[in-house]
Amino acid sequence: MKFFTLLHLSFSLLTAATAPPSDQQPLRRPDDQQRLPPHPPPDHLPVMMGSSKVNNNDSQVQPAVLLYDILGTQRSLTTFFSLTRMHESTSEPLSDANTNTTVLAPGNVVIDDQPRKPWENPSDYAALGEQAYDGSGGKDRADDNLRRFVEAHLVVGTSPWEAGVKAKTAAGTEVWWEAKKDKDGNEQRVIMPDEVQVDRVASRVANGEVWILNGVLNSA
Repeated sequence: MKFFTLLHLSFSLLTAATAPPSDQQPLRRPDDQQRLPPHPPPDHLPVMMGSSKVNNNDSQVQPAVLLYDILGTQRSLTTFFSLTRMHESTSEPLSDANTNTTVLAPGNVVIDDQPRKPWENPSDYAALGEQAYDGSGGKDRADDNLRRFVEAHLVVGTSPWEAGVKAKTAAGTEVWWEAKKDKDGNEQRVIMPDEVQVDRVASRVANGEVWILNGVLNSA
């Protein structure tokens, strides 16, 4: 069986395993704990599912909560949250109390509806054919693609993020956002240059913000 088929099954199991119960915060595996700071920052309190709600663009700041905590409570982001924990370069910014990050998180449905999975890259298929993700070499390629996918959705070092301000993602791509009106005349945030709409700003916490996207950003 091809590696990416096994990986797809693993994601399904991991997503189900990481969906938090409605009355408590998500459980963390031992390796996740090691990626968090050895001591929580002053006044840090883990967010509980009952106290977390999806807010609009006027959501209030939760100064005692970190991105890692709040992402773990968002049921619509369990797939993306699972992917962030697979690599140190993508998990550390979420638990870093000293660096603000804007998380541009595609929802579960958005990721599932994409024509290709996060670990797939058209250039790999073009160069290697259908066997691009077979064997140990294929596993490494898929792993690198997953890391780049998440990095392309983390604007590390920028939050709050003002309209028109160009910033670099963890993947090194340049992005900015513009306020545009939708067909109903409502103002909508749009991530440029990929023109991906922001569904809402879900959370504002001590070390950044979580923006839920209606699409995915280019990571190829």
